Amino acid sequence: MSVISRGFGGRRRPGGEKLPPGQYLETGFPVLSAGPTPPVRTQTWEFTITTETGQAHRWDWRQFTALPAEDITVDIHCVTKWSKLGTVWRGVSVDTLMADVETTAEYVLVHSYGGYTTNLPLEDLLDGKAWVAFEYDGEDLAPEHGGPARLLVPHLYLWKSAKWVRTIELRHANEPGFWESLGYHEYGDPWREQRYWGD
Repeated sequence: MSVISRGFGGRRRPGGEKLPPGQYLETGFPVLSAGPTPPVRTQTWEFTITTETGQAHRWDWRQFTALPAEDITVDIHCVTKWSKLGTVWRGVSVDTLMADVETTAEYVLVHSYGGYTTNLPLEDLLDGKAWVAFEYDGEDLAPEHGGPARLLVPHLYLWKSAKWVRTIELRHANEPGFWESLGYHEYGDPWREQRYWGD
C-alpha cells in the first residue's frame, strides 16, 4: 500500500505555495542532456519555422536578436523531480516569431542542433506561453543550458523546452520526439505528474 497518494501536493515553497507533485526544491541549475553539448556558434546559428506546406521562415542570429524581446520570470520543473523557482530569462516570444506564419497545424515537432526532438501541441507555444530564450540570469545562455538559444515552455516539464533549438516544424499529426518515443509522456504537465506513458 502506498503511503503517499497520487494527489500528494509536494513540498511547500518558502512562501507557502506548493511545488508540483513529487518535486523537490533545487537552488542550483542541474545540467541534464540526452547527449553531448553541440558546438553551436552564433555566427552560423539559424532558427526556422517550417509550415505544414513546407514554407520556411528563417532568422539568423542578428535578425533574431533584433526582434522584440521580453524578460521572463518563471518556475521550471524537471521530470527528474527538481524544481527551480523564480528563474529569470530573456527571449523572443513564440507569438512574435509566429506573427507572419499562416498555418492550420495543431502540433509541432521541435528540432535541436545535435538531433534532439520533442513534440507539443501548437497551442502550448502561443498566447504568451513560450519563448526562444537567449539569456539566463542576465547573462548569455550558457551552452550546457541550451545556448545560444533554447525553447522555454515553463508550464510543461523541462524536456519540452528543447535546448539548442533549431527548427519548429508545424504538423497536422502529432509525432513523438526523442524522449516521448522512449516512454516519456506525450504532454508532460508537472501539475498532473505526467512523467511517463500512462501517467
